This record gives sequence, C-alpha cells and structure tokens, in this order.
Amino acid sequence: MTPVPALRHVAFLVLVIGCSPEDDPSRHLSAEPESIAAPPDRIDLPAMVRSNLGITFARVEARRVAQTLRVPGSFELQPLARHEYGMSLPGRVELLADQYQKVEPGQPLFRFQSSSWPALLHEVISGEQDIATTLSEIEVGKARQVEARRKLELARGRIQSLARADFKRADLEAEAAELEASLPRLLAELRLAETRNANARRTREHALHRASAASGIPESELVKEIVVGDTTVPTYSTIDWIVVHALEPGMVEALAITDGAYVEPPATILSTVDPRRVRFRALALQADLPRLITATTARIVPPRSPGIAIEEGVQASLTLGLEAHPEERTMTLLATPEELAPWIRPGVSAFLEVEVDASAAPELAIPRSAIVQDGLTHVFFRRDPAHPDRVIRVEADMGISDGVWVVIQSGLMRDDEVVLEGAYELKLATESSGAPQAQGHFHADGSFHGEK
Repeated sequence: MTPVPALRHVAFLVLVIGCSPEDDPSRHLSAEPESIAAPPDRIDLPAMVRSNLGITFARVEARRVAQTLRVPGSFELQPLARHEYGMSLPGRVELLADQYQKVEPGQPLFRFQSSSWPALLHEVISGEQDIATTLSEIEVGKARQVEARRKLELARGRIQSLARADFKRADLEAEAAELEASLPRLLAELRLAETRNANARRTREHALHRASAASGIPESELVKEIVVGDTTVPTYSTIDWIVVHALEPGMVEALAITDGAYVEPPATILSTVDPRRVRFRALALQADLPRLITATTARIVPPRSPGIAIEEGVQASLTLGLEAHPEERTMTLLATPEELAPWIRPGVSAFLEVEVDASAAPELAIPRSAIVQDGLTHVFFRRDPAHPDRVIRVEADMGISDGVWVVIQSGLMRDDEVVLEGAYELKLATESSGAPQAQGHFHADGSFHGEK
C-alpha cells in the first residue's frame, strides 16, 4: 500500500499528542460531534472521514482460490473488427470523415470523381438502345408472320372457291406455295431478333452490375426513375460524384491518403475499426494444459488501478489457441468477453481467471491488498454490519493466496465488507509502540483520537 504522505504524518502526530478529554472541541477541525466511545477493537469512520482518507471497501467473495489459474494477457481487436474502404475506379478523392471519428452504417466516408464512370454508363445506355432496337425488330417479325399467314389463308380460300367452280389458277397456287415457304424464314428472323434482344439485356445487366460494384449503389437504385426538370430519367444518368458509405459501425482508424488526391484502384482510402469487437489473448504455461483443456469459460479481471473496482470483471468464453511456444513453454489462450466494460480497450493489460476444478467448494476470500502487516501479525478492517460507519480491527487468519485474493479462514461472513483503500492509514492510527490502540474515533480531518 502507498504510505501516508509526510504532511498527513505531521498533522496526525500533532493531533494525537495534543488531543485529550480536556481539550476544547473547537480546537479540532471537525464540525461534527465526536461519536460515543466504540466497543473494543472498533473505530468510528463517519462519511466525511472516509472521504478525506480515501477509504474504500471491497466485498467478501466466495472463490475457489486454490483451483483458479490467473494468467496475464491483453485485449486485441478481433480479425473481423477492421474494415477497409478502397477505390474501385481511378479518380480524385474528397474525404468526408476524419480520423477517430465515430461512424454508423450508411454514413458518407468519402466521394470520388472518375473519368471511367461515364464509360460504364455508356455500356448501360448502349445496352438499353440495343434492347429497344431488338424489341422493334421482334414486333416487325411478328407482324410479317401475321401478314404472311393472312395472305396464305386468303390465297387458299380463293383456290378452294375456284376449285368448286372447276376452275384452276396456277398463279394463285404458286403464290400460296411461296407464302407457305416463307413462314419458316420469317419464324427464324423472329427468333434471331429475340436472341439479339436477350443478348442486349445481358449486356445491360452486366454493365449495370459493374456500375453498381463501382459505385456501391444497388442496381435497383441506379435504374430508378427520377424527375429532373420536365423529364424523367434514370438515377445513374444524374450521378457525377460517387459517394462511399460506411458498411459497419465503428471509428475511423486511419486515413491512407490526403484530401483531393488522385488515386488508382485498388488503393485503400481509409479503414474503420469496431472497438466493441475485442478478444483477450493470454499466455499460459504448457504444464497447465491438462487442467485447461476442458475449460470453456473464464473471467477477465482488470489490474489494480485507481478508479476501477477490484470486482469489475467480465465473464468470457474460453478457447485454446493454435499457437504454442516451445522455447518459452507457453501456449495461447483466447477469451471473448460476453459483455463490455468501460475499461476494456484494445491493448489494455488484464488477467484471465480460469477455474480448473468447478467441483471444489468455494471459500471466503478478500483482496490481498486489504491486509496490512502490523508487527508480527497481519490485520484487516471489517466493516461492522450493524454500524456502517464503524470498522472492526481483525487479525487475519489467512489461508492460500494467488497473489490477488487470499482465503480468510475465520472472522468473516459471506456479505461482509473490508477496507481496501486506506487500510494502511487505519493501521497507523491504531498502533502505538508496537501495541494496538484499536479503541477510538476519527475527526473529520482524518486525525485519530484514541480512547483512554
């Protein structure tokens, strides 16, 4: 624990030496009345005192300390957390998003103007013209067939009428035979026109597909009719600048070009990352492989740092990585958190806690940093369940420890709390010449007054 600053030592010594039952209460900095004398081994800690001394509490937890492996590691982005946006056509680029800017799907990232875009549109227009031409040819072919069949019916009717009058016309029979012979040719011409129409449609579809891939605009949107002035035109004919939109949520990680640069495909313009898609990578000893091979869940806990509670861990699904290091005798563990916490960021170091024997009975444990050494003994300060503004000085009956948590074999219950930050200050306040002075109270300025 961090020692008390020198200034606090001076204030503490002056107040302890000068404070006596006969002292005038106005000499103290506290505006609060002093508490009634606490029972032995109890220390009064009003809210103002806790705030001035920076005292925090940690809850007692039921943990399998002996069956828990603690492995160091750090967070990293998942492989699919990064998305790159590049050029599909050569052109001049105008950036619409800045680095580290948060983006949502559909938000414009950049736009470009390309001389190749009109060429793609020309293929679409040519396909539409060929479709219109072949449709006309099909109509002409169908009309010719109808005309030929009608003439053939008329010629056959006249031949039958003359035959009833016992009169033959060789020219009519020749005309009918010629009309009948032309029907297969007219049918073939119609099929040829239909084939050309199908080819024109495929050419147009291919051109639309290329235009859609280059612009990122769906084909249905490209051909959608819009009103421009007094005429109706397809959307693609009004596009001059092609705008590239975000496909995934995240933040702009890096800009690969300067604004206004001319870029050839397939150059990358910018990349985005989704900071929520993270995983935890840790290195475990290969000797622990038999105990880890069946583990599927774990807990990721933050390192001890100000502002992060020791219990702010997250559950995670655990898998064994493919990598192993024969020289270091380690193997990779990968854990994906089930939920995110504010302290989870790519590159942040933390610890992976893996319970290798879930059948073992849990034991009551407290943070190792809540225990301080007082001479030849170790003590901690338990919050009085009946009086939240009072703590109890307890000699630690310690069991096994993993360096962060330690089993306490007696003196605690499941829902108890112990002093975490400020335990060292309390120890200093309750010791005198090697003998504890546990009975007393604190003033609001943090000075301790022992009861006599």
